[in-house]
Amino acid sequence: MKPFLFVLFFFLMQHTTVSGQWYDPSKVKSKVQEKYNQALDEVKNNQYDHAILLLDACLKQDPRFIDALLSKAGIYSQKKRYPLSVSFYEQAIKMDSQYTKSFLLPYSIALGGNGQFQEALNAVTQYLLLPTLHDRSRKAALYRKKSYEFALTQKDRNKNSNYQFTPINLGDSINSVFSEYFPCMTIDQQQLVFTRRVNNRNEDFYISNKNNTAWSKAHPLPGELNTALNEGAQTMSQDGQILFFTGCNMNDGIGRCDLYVSYLMKNGWSKQLNLGSPVNTQYWESQPALSPDKKILYFTSYQPDGFGGSDLYYSELQSNGKWSAPKNMGAEINTAGDESSPFIHADNESFYFTSNGLPGYGGTDLYLCRKQEDGSWGKPENLGYPINTIDDEGTLFISSNGTTAFFASDGLDSRGGLDLFTFELPREAQPLKTIWIKGAVYDRDTKAGLPSTVELKDVDSKRTICNIQTQDDGTYLIPLPLGKKYAFHVNRKGYLFYSETFAMKEKTTDSGFTVMIPLIPIEKNATIELKNIFYHTGKSDLDTASFTELDKVVQLLTENSTLKVEIIGHTDNVGKAADNLSLSNQRASSVVNYLVYKGIAENRLSAKGMGASQPIASNEDENGRAQNRRTELKVLSF
Repeated sequence: MKPFLFVLFFFLMQHTTVSGQWYDPSKVKSKVQEKYNQALDEVKNNQYDHAILLLDACLKQDPRFIDALLSKAGIYSQKKRYPLSVSFYEQAIKMDSQYTKSFLLPYSIALGGNGQFQEALNAVTQYLLLPTLHDRSRKAALYRKKSYEFALTQKDRNKNSNYQFTPINLGDSINSVFSEYFPCMTIDQQQLVFTRRVNNRNEDFYISNKNNTAWSKAHPLPGELNTALNEGAQTMSQDGQILFFTGCNMNDGIGRCDLYVSYLMKNGWSKQLNLGSPVNTQYWESQPALSPDKKILYFTSYQPDGFGGSDLYYSELQSNGKWSAPKNMGAEINTAGDESSPFIHADNESFYFTSNGLPGYGGTDLYLCRKQEDGSWGKPENLGYPINTIDDEGTLFISSNGTTAFFASDGLDSRGGLDLFTFELPREAQPLKTIWIKGAVYDRDTKAGLPSTVELKDVDSKRTICNIQTQDDGTYLIPLPLGKKYAFHVNRKGYLFYSETFAMKEKTTDSGFTVMIPLIPIEKNATIELKNIFYHTGKSDLDTASFTELDKVVQLLTENSTLKVEIIGHTDNVGKAADNLSLSNQRASSVVNYLVYKGIAENRLSAKGMGASQPIASNEDENGRAQNRRTELKVLSF
């Protein structure tokens, strides 16, 4: 419950007789009144269950004790048990509609909490007609009225939806009598890491592993990361190797709360390392969210250049390994209110966060922004009821499958404090389902692992989806959102680049797959296939989807200024041999012409067509013929 509601609850207990009502609080028997006052004292001490017992005793002695009914309604609203709250408010209102008029605001809140937004709007509208409202009550009522009106517009928009919100507690292996929150998960959905407030005092990180369909008993993260101080609000890289988190009041802190990083080593997690300036400031930085390519760190901060309250910022990883000065995410996302709890999905295109400054249901709501074709973020979309309610919603994590979400709540079936729950997202709030590609980059001849740059681009939009650096041993893991066609490139100085095409417009696997990548050293006669070169059917004209790959060839030739190459065209055996030979020559020439257009000297390039004379697969089926229609790059001299 919001602070003003808590104050309002006790303010409304001080009630006077109103003209036209039959109920008179002064005529309540003294013994009943004494027990009632004891109940109010219990409420002040947050002993709600005992207060309910005392109020029930009052009502047993005096079934028409309206103040006791109203107090029960208020307590159940405080406990977020809105159906019961509505029931007791309505019993009291039915008994005396005059006396209960000034309770129409908390009654409307209970209705809103129960999803009855039209009834809530009716109640608060009646409340605003009362002639004796003071400014604070009127302001609170107008705020609620605006929220209910917003809720009704969303209800109309989603009236044809069959979505059912059914959160499931993650169970005793994860949840405890303490509070658990800030869930995060590896992309293969096999490890769950979260923050637990141990003994309701010290925040530490815990981990659970998936055993078939069940989670193992959670235990503290191994290593040196957890301390006697508070570590929390973490984000983990998709491969489970890096953890960014919030540390407050640390000995090496720059501000009250700073961002830290830890790395998974052979013996567990390393000691925490303060990210330092310019990411951390004298102000407050918290709640990091790492992009799937590990290149952008989103976080929450209070800074004087913001739009008001806490804003969302981001910092980019530079080529020297340092993080850039933070940039505000702008007025499309940030408001005069508070924005916090950022989360970027594995698809690198769906960004979720909380705000109390955007139009919503009341308190803090969850919102979704989608990345646009130009790389900017679109307009925030409210996730809607019942994910968002009249109460404060917190952090959200969505697994790579795009449908399963995790969050913390104390208003459901809790073991104690905040528990972790899972639920299925409605279709309109889902990101792209994302699988993964993992493997290693290595020298073809020596088999030694090679640290390299791995890039994934959307063939149609030419937009970079991921651009990552492999581990020192050449191993890598990258997310691959379904629904698109991708160009996959691997680069390392002294080697010919590797390219592959992944057409993920149809489901191909439930999880991911392994791609081992042998890089070929640049040497005479070394040859690679340019797998992302596309032509119009039966013609030599280059499709624009080829430009990403061709620009990689330009980059290769620019970085190796003495390199001379031959572009070789191949076809399948359909049609006349002479026509195929001519077409392959023309296609190879089209590639050379593009490279010359991009500034590569013509004397470093040659084109050659082989027709169907060098097949690499059978021409008996379309799959084999597609493999034979290819373009190659051969090193002539270096």
